[in-house]
Amino acid sequence: MFGKGTKAYSIFTGKCPKCHEDHMYVNKNPYMLTETMKMHETCDNCGFRYKVEPNFFFGAMFVSYAVSVFTGIMIFLICYFGFKMNLLHIFIAIFAGLIVLMPIITRISRNIYINIFVSYNKEAGKKNVPA
Repeated sequence: MFGKGTKAYSIFTGKCPKCHEDHMYVNKNPYMLTETMKMHETCDNCGFRYKVEPNFFFGAMFVSYAVSVFTGIMIFLICYFGFKMNLLHIFIAIFAGLIVLMPIITRISRNIYINIFVSYNKEAGKKNVPA
């Protein structure tokens, strides 16, 4: 389900959506805030160009919104039903949680967005199949 060859594998590991071998990001740590958004131009393994067209990842903002709302709802449910917190404390927890998780949400959103348009090809990279 989450193994190589699935969309989930590429989304959660940040690997190339075409071959699932090379990392898309220059720095694997999303909390290096100056390098959170820096991506390689192409995959070293299969040659897939990550920035499919200029401003391609603007669409990831919509995905980021959905992921942030989902994260906020999960934090609310955990705080309200799990810890029995009052609404003010829940609001503070949601705000703090979203601030802390924003670099991860940003990368996950980009990964989801590119995986909407690109499918895994197990032959990519082996014979240098064009992207």
